[in-house]
Amino acid sequence: MKKIFFILFLLFSAGILEAQQINTHPTQEFYKQHLDQNIPIVDIRTPPEWKQTGILKGAIPIMFFDERGNYDIRGFLQKLNEKVDTKKPFAIICHTGNRTSMLAPFLSEQLGYTVYNLIGGMDEAAKNHLPIVPYKKQ
Repeated sequence: MKKIFFILFLLFSAGILEAQQINTHPTQEFYKQHLDQNIPIVDIRTPPEWKQTGILKGAIPIMFFDERGNYDIRGFLQKLNEKVDTKKPFAIICHTGNRTSMLAPFLSEQLGYTVYNLIGGMDEAAKNHLPIVPYKKQ
């Protein structure tokens, strides 16, 4: 695993991998861009949070931090790569933006992904009247 991170670091440093962290808010304009450009949105909250508030319509629920704040980076990356083409830009969202602001730099700087970090999270998405649907276990 260390070799993979080292190789990715070298490729990123040499400019071969172009990664970017884009901090933006979950606005109507961003949601339209998500639909128009087929930018997946990954909801990294916990299943109880998904059940309580629902998820953005079209979002992909993949938990990163569990209820205790623990995480399984390999498990998360495996599920992420199964459900999202990480060679293309994708967005991440949580409840308020705190968890995504910790995860986004790792995904962009260490792994070379282009990531939209949705600042304000689901709280702001709800305030901006984005379509939220009930969570259905997949």
